[in-house]
Amino acid sequence: MQIIEKIRKLKGERNAIILAHNYQLPEVQEIADFVGDSLGLSIQASNTDADVIVFCGVYFMAETAKIVSPEKTVLIPDENAGCPMADMITAYKLKKFKENYPGRNVLCYVNTPAEVKAECDLCCTSANAVEVVNKAFKDEEEIIFVPDKYLGDYVYRMTAKKMILWDGYCPVHVKIMSEDIIEKKKLYPNARVMVHPECKPEVLELADAVCSTEGMVKYVKNSDASEFIVGTEIGMIYRLQKENSDKKFYPATELAICEDMKKINLEKILRTLEEMKYEIKLAPEIIKKSQSSIQRMLEL
Repeated sequence: MQIIEKIRKLKGERNAIILAHNYQLPEVQEIADFVGDSLGLSIQASNTDADVIVFCGVYFMAETAKIVSPEKTVLIPDENAGCPMADMITAYKLKKFKENYPGRNVLCYVNTPAEVKAECDLCCTSANAVEVVNKAFKDEEEIIFVPDKYLGDYVYRMTAKKMILWDGYCPVHVKIMSEDIIEKKKLYPNARVMVHPECKPEVLELADAVCSTEGMVKYVKNSDASEFIVGTEIGMIYRLQKENSDKKFYPATELAICEDMKKINLEKILRTLEEMKYEIKLAPEIIKKSQSSIQRMLEL
């Protein structure tokens, strides 16, 4: 029996669902029941009737699935698939940081460990960060935003809300340079430029659209352009090309690869389902404390 057939058979036996992030390998995206960004995957995890969630993404994403569906068994095919940016902050460091700014609300990017979410007032993703700030913090003079300083700066410029920023960043998105965009525009002068808000400000300034990965999907579908320069992790291009076969996509740089996202493959998914291996386990108090910040986000 081929590996794909084995996965599908086990998935049925376990009443499992496979969720995959847009940056996953093509083979993983193909076997998944749902492919999307952090927000979309969180919504799927909270609404699923499955007993088991196999989360093909990085660790904080699988933790988020467990937080929104604590009664489910959440598995990650590779427990070493981490996120360098999420590791740039800890609950202890955030507590100490908050002491310097008493009374300030904390908005945390979903790209954080569960223990950090438990110390925050509200969560956001790159897809809804601007909306969350405009709706939830409209009466606040200033808020703390962790951990991505570039996303925080983008939200500040879109909302004019003062931000106290943590010094974190995505090592993949900072590899995308303004020179890359300029060079690609010379090669493809008719192409629209889409970039992720985790990129540096000078890169955002060159973009036709600044959006999350799911925002990129919508932008392409609604655009009359036939060529696009994609300023995010290169795995995104597979989905864009698959859903828009009549359009062309060019990576802003071939260096924008998240090695952690690429750790998961079909063999690891099969092993996870066979052995029910690498289950996400969180302390009940962490789930309870972090649930409110995520649920508030989903309700917005």
